[in-house]
Amino acid sequence: MSTRLVVGVTGGIGSGKSTVAALFQQRGAGVVDTDEVARTLTAPGGAAIAAIRARFGAGYLDAHGALDRSAMRELAFTDPAARHDLEAILHPMIREQSARLVAALDTPYVLLVVPLLVESGGKRAGMHRVLVIDCPEPVQISRVMQRSGLAQTQVHAIMQAQATRAQRLAHADDIIDNSADEAALVPQVDALHAHYLSPGGHV
Repeated sequence: MSTRLVVGVTGGIGSGKSTVAALFQQRGAGVVDTDEVARTLTAPGGAAIAAIRARFGAGYLDAHGALDRSAMRELAFTDPAARHDLEAILHPMIREQSARLVAALDTPYVLLVVPLLVESGGKRAGMHRVLVIDCPEPVQISRVMQRSGLAQTQVHAIMQAQATRAQRLAHADDIIDNSADEAALVPQVDALHAHYLSPGGHV
């Protein structure tokens, strides 16, 4: 088994996980984003489509044969059993594909971005550290509304389904404060990048 450092990255919606991951990637880190893996699995012809169609019906696929994300999001928030079934289909596939992608990277260390890391039980096998991207909830709400056009009530509903800020921070080995702008991220990323490259980076 490889001893290369794998850092699980998580944070609430709108916390800036992708922005932070991109900064690490610019410095030579490998990045595997489980949201991107999920999108590939649920794209037209994706590995999860047949199981999703069998469980939920063609009404939850769009005209191209991909998962209709907005329809499924609405169902998952109102029907816990449906959400559980979707997770039972997707999560094992996401874990397997993510592990393959991590193994294929030729980088000094890897960031594995898992938005619902805490909700799914915290640090997983194969992860050495957990990095939480943190910001106050009003900042999250503002960013998501700006980015996606969702109403404040919709953003609140998404956040209610996620772990609380305190729960995420309780799982953190490392924390990046993303309550300001991207310029404020750079020294924090530089410091952690140096630590992750160091002989004691796993500790």
